[in-house]
Amino acid sequence: MAAHNQHEYDGACSAHHTVAERSGYRRGVSDEPPPAPVPPPTTPPAGPPRTAADRIPASLRLASDVSWRFLVIVAAAGLLLWLLVLLRVVAIPVAISVLLAALLGPAVVWLVKQRVPRIIATVLVLIGGLAVLVGLLAFVINTFIAGLPELQDQLAASFRSLQELLQGPPFFLPADWLQSIPDQLNQAITENRGALTSGALSTAATVGEIAAGMALVLFSLIFFLYDGPAIWNFLLRAAPAQRRHRVDVAGRRAFAALVGYVRATVLVAVVDAVGIGIGLAIVGVPLVIPLAALVFLGAFIPTVGAVLTGAIAVLVALVANGPIAAIVVLAVVIGVQQLEGHVLQPLLLGRAVSLHPLAVVLAVAAGVVVAGIVGALLAVPLLAVVNTAIRSLTSPVEQLPAEVDPLRPRHANPVEPGPDAEEPPGWIVRLWRRFTSPPAGPDPEGSD
Repeated sequence: MAAHNQHEYDGACSAHHTVAERSGYRRGVSDEPPPAPVPPPTTPPAGPPRTAADRIPASLRLASDVSWRFLVIVAAAGLLLWLLVLLRVVAIPVAISVLLAALLGPAVVWLVKQRVPRIIATVLVLIGGLAVLVGLLAFVINTFIAGLPELQDQLAASFRSLQELLQGPPFFLPADWLQSIPDQLNQAITENRGALTSGALSTAATVGEIAAGMALVLFSLIFFLYDGPAIWNFLLRAAPAQRRHRVDVAGRRAFAALVGYVRATVLVAVVDAVGIGIGLAIVGVPLVIPLAALVFLGAFIPTVGAVLTGAIAVLVALVANGPIAAIVVLAVVIGVQQLEGHVLQPLLLGRAVSLHPLAVVLAVAAGVVVAGIVGALLAVPLLAVVNTAIRSLTSPVEQLPAEVDPLRPRHANPVEPGPDAEEPPGWIVRLWRRFTSPPAGPDPEGSD
């Protein structure tokens, strides 16, 4: 009996050791049985409750965010445009004074560097600069107005000749389509001539507006030239403190772009008038001086003005000298415009105010709708300033305001990212590189 019990005990112990070895436990490692496995949870852990916004697709949420921000920007731009139209009697003279300050400001700074007191430098530049500008514009406008009646007759004759040409082969256009064009043109020129000479001074209210506008231009220009930096520092207080330096840099670059634009526009207007005037004189076209004056005035409206004034010169040459002379004048006009578009404007303006022709045309059209001819003159520089400011605000490289000179047009370009970023060269260097660099040819290594 005792032997039987001892045998059962030994068997139980042997079975116990076998189970322990199979389960990975060894004597001396752990005397406790392994823990029971935990069953997986039957329900997910409780989190924050889902809202209605969480059930909207991500693409729809992104589209809605972009849409309302776009609507806010459009509303702000519309409000600003409405205020400008409402206060155009004040806004237009101030805008003209800013353009004149961009043109005359570098001269004031140069005199100050020559140790001339700023107030004296401002007075000298104001008197001398305005005398030159007023004299030039008075000569051009008076010349244009004096030759306008004869120019009117020439244009009417040009359209009659064009009408006869279109009625014959190979066009064969109906006569009733074209017979009213000379009369309408004559009527439009007559009405505009009256507006240029005496129609603008027909009412006392208009006289008062012109006088008040000229006084406001002169008053604003004096303070812009004398105390421009202090005025800009005052305006900077409206910007957020954490973004004030970036807004300062953007404003400096925008004004530098405006300086370059005004300089380039005046130089381009002179080159266009002189070049086309010389071409008209060589061909023997009448009304050379009035047509050159018209080209000079039209050059201040980019793209649109050059096309219109060039077309008028070609029409006058057609009726006065025949088709061969008209073709020669057309070639001269196209050559001067190509020189302007591919040499002068890229060198003088650079990338800071490089605008697409479609943007220029739309800006001019909007300016005409808002403020007439003055709006057409101010639309493109305003677009250039806004374009430069946006490019500066979105630039990945931040500069200190002291590193940007608002009177140097090449500082209007944002600094390119990279350790080797350098200041862009001046227009003289770019002109030299343009004419001395060899033409780009095919790559000999990449050619088969």
